[in-house]
Amino acid sequence: MLIELPIGWIVVLNVAGWPVIQFGLAWLFTRMPVTWFNPGVAYGWEQRGRFYERWVGIKRWKDRLPDAGRWFGGGFAKGTLVGTKADYLRRFIRETWRGELCHWFALGCAPVFFLWNPWWARLVMAAYALAANLPCILAQRYNRSRFQRLLARRL
Repeated sequence: MLIELPIGWIVVLNVAGWPVIQFGLAWLFTRMPVTWFNPGVAYGWEQRGRFYERWVGIKRWKDRLPDAGRWFGGGFAKGTLVGTKADYLRRFIRETWRGELCHWFALGCAPVFFLWNPWWARLVMAAYALAANLPCILAQRYNRSRFQRLLARRL
């Protein structure tokens, strides 16, 4: 531990810290212009989303993830596909990149918790960060791959 704190403060920081980080980043990312988010083409190993279907079983669990896109004003719901017009698909693709980046930033905040936690709690914090963010990152990448394929067929 780099910072020595009483156990009560450690518990408070650990329990309150993650929601503050997750909601704070979500709020911040919804305030950024959508034009800032322009993902590239999916990687070849993703096989247009089929990698996630075969190796991660994403179809079985992705619909159970929360869709926080509309929790803040100006957010974009990504839980369901509302249309198939090219402009909507382009926006959806950008929004999956916004969501993915937000979760990568949250995952990157895990080392903050290393400052006041003992080694074993650091492992717990890192495991939580992965468990809370990695499924969302995978779902965003999967949906983006699928929608890029759908957009290519529409054009």
